[in-house]
Amino acid sequence: MTVPPADFTVPVPIALLPHAQGLPLPAYVTEDAAAVDLMAAVAEDVVIPPGGRALIPTGVAMAIPRGYEGQVRPRSGLPAKHGIGILNSPGTIDSDYRGEIKIILFSVSDEPFTVTRGMRIAQFVIHRIPRIVWEETGDLGATARGEGGFCSTGLR
Repeated sequence: MTVPPADFTVPVPIALLPHAQGLPLPAYVTEDAAAVDLMAAVAEDVVIPPGGRALIPTGVAMAIPRGYEGQVRPRSGLPAKHGIGILNSPGTIDSDYRGEIKIILFSVSDEPFTVTRGMRIAQFVIHRIPRIVWEETGDLGATARGEGGFCSTGLR
């Protein structure tokens, strides 16, 4: 695998927690993958019933650099093949959070789904986050869309 130029990397300190011993660190699965995969660090299988949800530990904690956020996102195969998604998605991990990253999986399937140790259950990316500086005004300017929202542009 080719390593990206240094200006495209962000060092992120990571801790592998005791219940994740033996699991690899989150990694890019392909050379051009945008996200690393997070794995289930469960001691025993977790069954998510139809319509149910479960909080799944990943066994990792990290120190995301100030000025960045982490985002937890679903992997496309879980909802497409098994009806399993992530609640609170994308989930934001703030740079001052130092606890374990956990994933809330939910099921829209008619079948139970079993989460096993080492299963890739989510994707993780980091993004640079600019700080907002509000500029209060009485005039936001006109646009063609205006105040139209919630399907105001149609489905086609």
